[in-house]
Amino acid sequence: MSRTVPCSRSWSISEDSLKRYVQFASESCIQELLAASDTNRSGNSNNDGWKVLTLDNGVEISKRRSGSLHTFRSRWVLRSVSPQQFITVANAIDAAKQWDSDLVEAKYIKEIEDNLSIIRLRFGDNSKPLFRNREFIVYERRQTMEDGTVVVAVASLPKEIAAGLHPKQNNSIRGLLLQSGWVVEKLEDNSCAVTYVVQLDPAGWLPKCFVNRFNTKLVMIIENLRKLAQACPSDAQI
Repeated sequence: MSRTVPCSRSWSISEDSLKRYVQFASESCIQELLAASDTNRSGNSNNDGWKVLTLDNGVEISKRRSGSLHTFRSRWVLRSVSPQQFITVANAIDAAKQWDSDLVEAKYIKEIEDNLSIIRLRFGDNSKPLFRNREFIVYERRQTMEDGTVVVAVASLPKEIAAGLHPKQNNSIRGLLLQSGWVVEKLEDNSCAVTYVVQLDPAGWLPKCFVNRFNTKLVMIIENLRKLAQACPSDAQI
C-alpha cells in the first residue's frame, strides 16, 4: 500500500505582484480597523454584533463572532501620552517582547516600501497554549489619516505566499492573523485614544476556551503597553 506524503505548497511571487497584493490587502484591513473604531465611538455595540466582555479601569474589551472565530476589540485612553509616543512603542518590533511575553522573536523579512513591511513573529515552546510553538508571517502597514489618526494594520500573508518568502520550520505551526492592528486618535492635553482589534486563527487543534478567552491576554498587553508608552520620550516621532 502506498503512503501519501503531505506536501506544503508555496508560491513564487514577483516583487511587483507582492507589492500590489500587500497594498490592496492592507488598505482593506485599514478600513476595517477604522470601521471598528468608529462603531466603538458611536456606542452602537449592541447593533453590530460586539459584546462587551470587560469594562474596568477605563479599558473596554469586547468581541464579535466572525464565523467559527471571534474578533476581539479593546479601547482605552492614555492620558499625557501622544499618538507618536504610543506608536513608537507598539510599532517597534525590537521592543515587542517587552509588552508580549509570549513572543520569542520578531524580525523584518522584507521592506515593501516606506511604512509597509513583511515581518516574522515567532512564539516558543514556553508560550501560552494559544501561541505555543507558532509563527506568523505578516505585513505591517502604518498610515496617518488626514485628521491625524494613526492606523497600524497587521495581518498574515496567504500561507502559500508566506511559504515562498520564508519556509516554515519543521517544529513550528504557522497560524494566521486574519485581522489586527491599532487605531490611535489624538486627544486634547497631548493624550490619545487607542483601539486595538485582532482576529486570530492559531491553526492546529485547541480547545475553544483557549481561543475565546483571548481577552485575558489583551489585558496584559494593554497594561504593558501603557507602562512603556508613558516612559517613552514625549518628542518621539513615528
